[in-house]
Amino acid sequence: MSSLYNTSVLELNGYNISDEGIFPAFLFAALNYMIILFCNLTLILTIVMNKSLHQPMHLFLLNLPINDLIGSSALFPQLLKEILTNSRRMQLSACIAQAFFIHIYAAGTVFILSAMAYDRYIAICYPLRYNTVMTNAHIMKIITLVWSSCVVLIAVLFILLLRLTRCRSEITHSYCDNPSLLTLVCEDTTINNIYGLFISALSQIIANGTVLYTYLRILIACFRSKQSDTKAKALQTCATHLLVFLLLECLGLFTIISYRIKNVPPHIRRFLGVSTLVFPPTLNPIIYGLKTKEIREKVMTFFRRKLFFY
Repeated sequence: MSSLYNTSVLELNGYNISDEGIFPAFLFAALNYMIILFCNLTLILTIVMNKSLHQPMHLFLLNLPINDLIGSSALFPQLLKEILTNSRRMQLSACIAQAFFIHIYAAGTVFILSAMAYDRYIAICYPLRYNTVMTNAHIMKIITLVWSSCVVLIAVLFILLLRLTRCRSEITHSYCDNPSLLTLVCEDTTINNIYGLFISALSQIIANGTVLYTYLRILIACFRSKQSDTKAKALQTCATHLLVFLLLECLGLFTIISYRIKNVPPHIRRFLGVSTLVFPPTLNPIIYGLKTKEIREKVMTFFRRKLFFY
């Protein structure tokens, strides 16, 4: 009975990897994490070190790789340790920290993409007022609002979680998040469930409402425009943002559905959960680096100089 209430060390429902598969799995995960670090840090440094990129669109974009690094770094170190040591045990404090930053990443992605959609809406629909509206002070207010909203909403979520007593120690998921931590609790979790649904609905209404409204207005403005080059550039930029947004929404939706449907195979639930933390951080810097002409040119110039120097 004493082990039942020893909840300071948790047991994760991780991946069943054979002895022969440990090295390939570790190599694959480490390589994936290195790609995420390299691509996102390259994007961050490119924007920070080039004053010509200190424009509203790129300043909003700067927050996306920072957020992607938060999400991927919450997952991969623990995943690599689990694969290498073949141990599924995790300290409760580390589990809570991992869950907190994963939820910060999820909320941050939604709000950052909404802010980027708003920026494109002002730039394309009101080009003459763009510099007047999108001042540095206004940009900083939006960025501060995005991050402070994420921290406050998620902090309240975990304050409600930590007030409850745990009597189980087995996490039914491959990593820690709020729903999996709630399965450890033997008290009434009605308030937690209501608040969790509230912030999920709130973030989705804000994100989907903002993106739907802004891109509909952008499409109308593009088709009314008589300048073909301006129309093509605007549509290309919007298509990039929509691709990233739809990818995240689809992965998030499938993950939520997999939690609600009890007969979903565990390996599918694990794959969907991990894919939300792997695919967007890997693809976002590549998509924006390739599709955004100014960033692509700066990155190529930097690497050409380095190769020429060596």
